[in-house]
Amino acid sequence: MPSPSRKASEQTEGLWTSWLARFQGAAVGVALTAVAPAAMAQPAPPPVTVAAPLARPVTEWQEHTGRVEPSARVDIRARVSGQVDAVHFTDGAIVRQGDLLFTIDQRPFSIALDTARADVARNEARLLLAEQQVARYEPLAASRIAPQAELDARRSALREAQAGLAAARAAEQQAALDLEFTEIRATRAGRISDRRVDAGNLVQAGQTLLTTLVALDPVYVTFDASEAEYLRQARAAQGRLRNGRLPVQLRLLDEADFSREGHVDFVDSVFDPRSGTIRARAVVPNADLFLTPGSFARVRLSTGEAPALLVPDAAVMADQTGRMVLTVGADGTVMPRQVRLGPLSEGLRVVRSGLTPEDRVIIGGLHRARPGGRVTAEQGRIGPSPIASAD
Repeated sequence: MPSPSRKASEQTEGLWTSWLARFQGAAVGVALTAVAPAAMAQPAPPPVTVAAPLARPVTEWQEHTGRVEPSARVDIRARVSGQVDAVHFTDGAIVRQGDLLFTIDQRPFSIALDTARADVARNEARLLLAEQQVARYEPLAASRIAPQAELDARRSALREAQAGLAAARAAEQQAALDLEFTEIRATRAGRISDRRVDAGNLVQAGQTLLTTLVALDPVYVTFDASEAEYLRQARAAQGRLRNGRLPVQLRLLDEADFSREGHVDFVDSVFDPRSGTIRARAVVPNADLFLTPGSFARVRLSTGEAPALLVPDAAVMADQTGRMVLTVGADGTVMPRQVRLGPLSEGLRVVRSGLTPEDRVIIGGLHRARPGGRVTAEQGRIGPSPIASAD
């Protein structure tokens, strides 16, 4: 039977052994806890999708905002004074050339025409009498029965009768013309505005505005171009004119496609010194009469076809220095590239400078990339309608 002192010694030794085991376990746990963050501090680089810029020739355009204008505008005014007898059109209607628009009271002009015709008849009778008298006196003067002076007087009366008849006939034509002017007709086809004068009103010749007529087929589209755009377009247009005309395309503000075509028919002779722009005008057919004067439209002119590099517009970023894209080097490092951009072409952005065909541009997972960081590059492809990779 062990002694009490030995038993106490064995209990003390057991306590030390248990404490030491617990201390060693805690130390191992602390070591494992310290090792775990060290192992997790180096995650795998995030994946991104890269692709080389699409290299192909593209047709570049210059776009301008233009205003639609009528190809002709006519202010309809009366050419004779009188009272408006009737209005023969509906406000805003399409009219053809020669359609009757207004009628002015014709009765005073009919009376004036009858008076002129009567004056013509009177002068014709005077001329006939003068011719008979000259024919009668010529043989008498030749046989010296009548004095030569009398024959000269008869011949003078004949010339006066001829002049009087000519004046009477001119007055008759003027009276007939005034009667014709009482019917105010459309001078050309187009859309008529609202009437400014109703039936029963008196109008003054050449002063009273009756209505306005605009020609709608074709229409003009005017726009302003800067000096740089003008020079670029003028140089690019050499050798590209179609039958001596520079073609243009047009779309309205609510349209996505440039579905209408025309040509430039006028460029102003000087630049505006205040704005530094020059005015140009295009002629656009308008068979459906949908283009309305006063509305805005987008006009574009081709500057020719040239090789270009294209990237998705979503791959372009902006910072304080301008536009840039992110590229991936051979070692997976993300490198920013400052670029100079051009217009869109089939959903892709033209890059004028800053990229080479060998660069690998990030087109998917852009939010995972940081300049100077590393990424895992997965090969993609840029097409006319690129589809971004799934994030």
